[in-house]
Amino acid sequence: MYQRLIPRIDVKDGQLVKGMQLEGLRNLGEASEFVKYYYDSGADEILYVDAVASLYGRNSLIDEIKKISKDVFIPLIVTGGIRNMMDIENVLKSGADKIGINSAAIKNPNLIKEAAKEFGSSTIVVSIEAKKVNEKIYNAFIDCGRDDSGLNVVDWINIAQQNGAGEILITSIDKDGCCKGFEVNLIQQIEKICNIPLIYSGGINSLENFKNITEFQIEAIAVGSALHYNAKQLLKKNKTTHYINLPKKLVPFNLKEAKKLIQ
Repeated sequence: MYQRLIPRIDVKDGQLVKGMQLEGLRNLGEASEFVKYYYDSGADEILYVDAVASLYGRNSLIDEIKKISKDVFIPLIVTGGIRNMMDIENVLKSGADKIGINSAAIKNPNLIKEAAKEFGSSTIVVSIEAKKVNEKIYNAFIDCGRDDSGLNVVDWINIAQQNGAGEILITSIDKDGCCKGFEVNLIQQIEKICNIPLIYSGGINSLENFKNITEFQIEAIAVGSALHYNAKQLLKKNKTTHYINLPKKLVPFNLKEAKKLIQ
């Protein structure tokens, strides 16, 4: 199965940021430069995340989406702070191809149904921030991974599917930015019940780790740090193989290397 490779661009004030478990955001540079680099390198899609939108109750990406969509001609998934039908319409009109909704969908699952009916189910991605609450159970969290919704991830995926979601984006909070590999137990639980395309994000830390995840029934893989730290050096035109302040256990790789493993 061909798996799409999707660079994950977490954005704050136009800057690409990366944190750990969705917190402690670190500035890596101008987000639009990374987007253009990944587009030129052959990314299948771009996942563009407003990293603080839900926290502050707003979406601030409209102008940025308009800017990057003029030069990037692959599907653009935008998520973060999208609360209602008007937000969805505005973001789509600005140049996004798909919309990711998390907190608003959990608070009002009917939003998924309304949006799928109005804009088409293939446009609606339900974004789930999953965190382990005991040895076997993962719950869906809201507001940038800060609050437990009380909903079991498996139950929530079933509800999202029934309401017309076109895709599921699952982010492991426990693994995000930690560079410790992907969350195997979480993937094994959800791949059995997810009947729509599944995008996984969280913890991929090396090319070998990336290769292993292709064994699961996942249609797309969203990658952040392992791509960004390699791209950062190239964008700086720095030919050294040394990476300043590189997170432990992270082995950066480039997008073209990764794509060879999934085609």
